[in-house]
Amino acid sequence: MGNSLGCSASGERLVSAARDGDAIEARMLLELSPALARYSTFGGLNTPLHFAAAKGHLDIVTMLLEKGADVNARNYCGQTALMHACRHGHWEVVQMLLLFRCNVTRADYLSGRTALHFAAHDGFVRCVRLLLADFVPSVALEDIASSVVDGSDGQTNSGSSSNSSLGQKFNEPARVRYINKPADGGVTALHMAALNGHLDCMQLLIDLGANVSAVTFPYGTTTNLIGAGSTPLHYAAGGGKQECCELLISKGASRLTLNCNGWLPSDVARIFGRRSLEPLLSPNSHSSVPVFQPSSYLALPLMSILNIAREFGLQYTIPSVDDSDLCSVCLERSCSVAAEGCSHEFCIKCALYLCSTSNIRVEFTGPPGSIPCPLCRNGIMSFNKLPSTPTEGLKSSSALTFCNPCILNTRSMDSPASISKAEIRRNRVAAVSSELVCPITCSPFPSSALPTCRCSDDDPCGATEAEDGSEVQSPRPSHGASMELDKRGDDLDRVNCSGMFWSRRSCHREQQCDAEINA
Repeated sequence: MGNSLGCSASGERLVSAARDGDAIEARMLLELSPALARYSTFGGLNTPLHFAAAKGHLDIVTMLLEKGADVNARNYCGQTALMHACRHGHWEVVQMLLLFRCNVTRADYLSGRTALHFAAHDGFVRCVRLLLADFVPSVALEDIASSVVDGSDGQTNSGSSSNSSLGQKFNEPARVRYINKPADGGVTALHMAALNGHLDCMQLLIDLGANVSAVTFPYGTTTNLIGAGSTPLHYAAGGGKQECCELLISKGASRLTLNCNGWLPSDVARIFGRRSLEPLLSPNSHSSVPVFQPSSYLALPLMSILNIAREFGLQYTIPSVDDSDLCSVCLERSCSVAAEGCSHEFCIKCALYLCSTSNIRVEFTGPPGSIPCPLCRNGIMSFNKLPSTPTEGLKSSSALTFCNPCILNTRSMDSPASISKAEIRRNRVAAVSSELVCPITCSPFPSSALPTCRCSDDDPCGATEAEDGSEVQSPRPSHGASMELDKRGDDLDRVNCSGMFWSRRSCHREQQCDAEINA
């Protein structure tokens, strides 16, 4: 039920202002009653933050967060404002939510999709990069690649002293688990990007540890036309983009993997009418595959500058009148950070936007994953704060302490002397446990008959290795089965792959939430 706090009329006015981008109206309402920042609608439990994030109104999102809005609030579907921002590609909103320490690992109630699934589905690679920023340290790319774990077992490669020292700086298994986290039916973010042909998004995910051999669950599938037990290569074959298939094959994806329908990736390509992919995906194919360079969207300094921005704020004010201290990029704010290596100085906001918008399409002398300095073009691997940087932080309002005492942070009741400065800078509103909000689950995808899995204990779903020295023979279906596949392929020739995830019969619950936002 919506949390009206006795002021539902004002709450609905704030919702309308957040949806329409009326910053003046929103500021006036929040100044009169800061508690409205936690208002939620009666039907979909969408907060004003959900509306502003979905529409991309950055100024209103910032205003709500500073007034104490819960950055991790869920609506009726279990979706957060971060998921809405990623679904619509508003990377600046995603960046602001990350500065207020939103939880990127939360999954919705409908199908277990995280914000990474929403961003990868439509190929919003800038959102993907920001979501993974806290999992990717500001170190050399080869150090990260050498410590990438196998997504199937979650164990790291041992025997390297550099890897052990690197593991002290960041949680490597957590990054791989997050990237390869399955949603409904076992679909990962890489599956979604492959199906919809988003090459840049796929390349970034793979470079950061996505498993190219991950298979969907054998007991169900989101896209039953492709089949359970399918790999990203099956999905890329259904999507029809040759570059995506070449990328997966070059990174180790097998052409011989059978899904639970007994289909190879080449069978999926034929069924979906992707005839041009059959020579590449054939088990006996000798087609050359290009070598792919590291993703142009890698921005390894992002973690360092993001942590600095969380601690010291974006510093919109100028603490010094000396023109020599001004940032060389914006000429508005004083320099607060220095690039590691060339030591050129920037303000925090310019350094953050430099990392968030970086897309290196041309060759430059810096190492892979570094971003070019706008002043000298040398590669930047990390940012360091200047000693004179004043502590400002991201301030949140404490005006909500009179309402909803059951979900306030218990540490806010302690004495002021026991509260650390880091805690004061954080968003003070604690997140509501998902177990207390909505225990109901529903099937978000079409309920149609799935083909029976033909796997057995002796021959499970997976890649079939060919014997050395012998010609590769694919486990082909019989001639009658091939005729049936061709006939089925004629019916599926015009299937729109990008609509498979969102066109669902049993999604009335999600439609109710989206109808409020899109009203």
